[in-house]
Amino acid sequence: MAVEIQITYEGGLHCAAIHGPSRQTLTTDAPLDNGGKGAAFSPTDLVATALGTCLATIMGLVAQRNNLNLDDLRIQVIKEMVSEPVRRIGSLRTRLVFRNGKSLSAADRAKLEAAAKACPVKQSLHPDVNLPLEFVYED
Repeated sequence: MAVEIQITYEGGLHCAAIHGPSRQTLTTDAPLDNGGKGAAFSPTDLVATALGTCLATIMGLVAQRNNLNLDDLRIQVIKEMVSEPVRRIGSLRTRLVFRNGKSLSAADRAKLEAAAKACPVKQSLHPDVNLPLEFVYED
């Protein structure tokens, strides 16, 4: 299924995007270290956001099928850029904290971790991007 995203360059390194199916909008700005004002998500910030939300969504699907509660899941993605050989995302270090994690069995944890590792966004990123996942299970 194709999804259309319409993007308008508004000048000053700002863009506006409209999601076709929902008509929701978002704006982007270049980051401070690349000539922008950092006034909104940068395009590479959106990649980091896409990774984190994809992980949550994919694990949420597994949780629904297995009657698991992920309401207290928190995900932190740390994006690090590199400049050689070209400016690009070098790593997206991701920490997934299950605040009710001690209630998850080893089998449930394995299902959730396997789902995260198969996330479509993660699978779509270039292999040169470092993508470590840290799973933390708290009380």
